[in-house]
Amino acid sequence: MKKSVFLGTIAVAGLAAGAVSAQTLDEVQARGELNCGVSTGLAGFSAPDSDGEWQGFDVAVCRAVAAAALGDPSAVNFVPTTGQTRFTALASGEVDMLARNTTWTFTRDVDLRFEFVGINYYDGQGFMIPRELGVTSAMELDGATVCIQTGTTTELNLADFFASNNMDYEPVPVETNAEAQQQYLAGACDVYTTDSSGLAATRATFEDPSAHVIMPEIISKEPLGPVVRHGDNEWGDLVRWVLVGLIAAEELGVTSDNVMELAEGTNNPSIERMLGNEGEFGPILGIDQDWMVNVISSVGNYGEIFEENIGEDTPIGLARGLNAQWTDGGLLYAWPFR
Repeated sequence: MKKSVFLGTIAVAGLAAGAVSAQTLDEVQARGELNCGVSTGLAGFSAPDSDGEWQGFDVAVCRAVAAAALGDPSAVNFVPTTGQTRFTALASGEVDMLARNTTWTFTRDVDLRFEFVGINYYDGQGFMIPRELGVTSAMELDGATVCIQTGTTTELNLADFFASNNMDYEPVPVETNAEAQQQYLAGACDVYTTDSSGLAATRATFEDPSAHVIMPEIISKEPLGPVVRHGDNEWGDLVRWVLVGLIAAEELGVTSDNVMELAEGTNNPSIERMLGNEGEFGPILGIDQDWMVNVISSVGNYGEIFEENIGEDTPIGLARGLNAQWTDGGLLYAWPFR
């Protein structure tokens, strides 16, 4: 029953998507601001700081797109969305793109009629539980109460996991990560489940993170990435190649510290093309020739963004793992600027 409700929701969003103008770049440039859909608050990924400024790994993607399209990384209107509201916001044109922990799936890509431009974080669903309960494996969760965000792939994965292992559970539905955290800490559920990165981000905000354990099991594949509407290939190309550029910049050693110097000229043809010294890649996209110089000087490359917001030296403490470059055993592989 849950699956039919979920698919019905995205089908309605998909029907709405066709009514939105297919000239997003023109609209963004005329508006002078990018409307970027983010989460309602997930530490390290997208959350306002003490001054109300949005910060995080996903926020940097929004700023990178604004730097490319408008030449100004600060020209972003951040629109908080939940698992239930994000697709309607994108389909209706309330936001120009989503940059918030959204999993690339068949139904979202095809039935929802949206376009995932790439993957900026390879993740998987996990479980977090208070250490005092003495549980060491997800296989010991039979009969547990589980806090779960509605309208998400985690909701469906949870049902599949328990059914396939002949276990029962009692769902405690929540709308946002903040509500999940509140319910979990209040003891309304034994377990909180979401993407493993989200669990690490949530645990980092607890008064005593060590009092909570993330189970070793990963029960799904969650490829997360920016999303745009179907039918506007020019805008999709721009957002896609901003993401590719961030990944390529790390591989090529182009950083926020050296990009201006490298933009003066190098003997590396790949860098020359990416930074606009060769070819006409910017104008082909409908933006300035030095768009990637604007992007990298504003937010850094993929590795810089990762380490600053969610890396091992931050409270989130995530290792690169699958999100390392392909040259380091990970899955990040940038397509060539050629």
